[in-house]
Amino acid sequence: MNASTGTPRTLGLAACIALVMGNMIGSGVFLLPAALAPYGWDAVAGWVFTIAGSLVLAYVIARLTVLMPDAGGTAQFITRAYGPIAGFAIGWIYWISVIFTNVTIAVAATANLSSILPALNRPGLGALASIAFLWATTGINLMGARTAGMAQLATTALKLVPIAAVFILLAIMLGSGRAEVAPFPAQGFTSAGITASAALTLWALLGFESASVAADKVRDPARNIPRATLIGTAVTGLIYLLVCSGIALTLPAAESQSGSPFAAFVAHYWSPGPAHLIAAFAVISCLGALNGWTLLQGEVPLAMARGGELPRWLAGTSARGTPVRALLLSCALGTLMLIANSLQGLVALFTAMALLSTSATLWLYVGCALAALRFRLAVPAAVIGLGYALWTLWGAGLVPSGASFLLMAGGFPFYAWARREGKSGSSPRSG
Repeated sequence: MNASTGTPRTLGLAACIALVMGNMIGSGVFLLPAALAPYGWDAVAGWVFTIAGSLVLAYVIARLTVLMPDAGGTAQFITRAYGPIAGFAIGWIYWISVIFTNVTIAVAATANLSSILPALNRPGLGALASIAFLWATTGINLMGARTAGMAQLATTALKLVPIAAVFILLAIMLGSGRAEVAPFPAQGFTSAGITASAALTLWALLGFESASVAADKVRDPARNIPRATLIGTAVTGLIYLLVCSGIALTLPAAESQSGSPFAAFVAHYWSPGPAHLIAAFAVISCLGALNGWTLLQGEVPLAMARGGELPRWLAGTSARGTPVRALLLSCALGTLMLIANSLQGLVALFTAMALLSTSATLWLYVGCALAALRFRLAVPAAVIGLGYALWTLWGAGLVPSGASFLLMAGGFPFYAWARREGKSGSSPRSG
């Protein structure tokens, strides 16, 4: 039980690792080989930079969590380091990024399912299916953190099945000489290719901060959160490096850039028959990630409302400590976003949301690195992490990074509302 909030701590080490890995192993691993194929070996270098940078940032965030286990979320680190305005700006844009991420993953689940049900490629039906996925995972999380954690354990185990199958098939094909790795280019690596691919690969690793964001629900957070964060990030990064690079470098270019590169790989080196099975597991993987991110889209505004940074109406919880109002509002915003973009194709919508979500999340990583420097905590790692986050923000492109900055500024009217509300002495009621 969390003594300060009365919330039961239901997530142990295994559930935390599942939360971290489940949030990272989602839509990215099944779609990135197609996006990275044009970069060839530059994408391999991009993976190395991304994994190293993510591990450094994960270490910094874990150390901040140990220093402030009662902070109630990563955005509170920035609040304690630089004041409430800075903390609100980072917390707000992170909440928005989580909503973007959920929309993106729901669209990815629909895109994978469309290979089995082609009718979903029609924009209207695809949007409806994505909305249904959003509300289904919200319903699971409304049952409480324990139910969401159990669902996360189950989907994490299931989503590893197709990844393991492709890894084994890749090893067999390379070992027997039936698959050839694309030759290393004579000109070597290119900085432009590495930068562009690193921005894409970070989308797949977003979520390594998940255990810290849900610290309010974690048993023994000072011990379990750092372990879960580093273990989950390292294992997921290694899986991505081997599997995504293997597909991108061994599959013919025309096939690797298909909408389902995993299924294309299985069809090319094994048989077209299992392709639908791979697509089904990809849908399960996306839903597992969506479940974990849905947990976060309730926890982030809950922590901000309790800190007086958002209207206190959002601080209301059920008897189980579930942030019902925050979950419903977040899902409603995601639904509106899908309705507004329902005429776009699934691939175009996925690409736009993925870039915007990555750029928005990077502001949190920048803020955490700066907070660690302010507290003189893990200074070398914080400096490296800050440099990596800024480099990737630049690599994501001016449009998505600029849009995320404008979205950050757009939250301040709600901050002013919360401050006025705090002065009036109003208090939340349980939801």
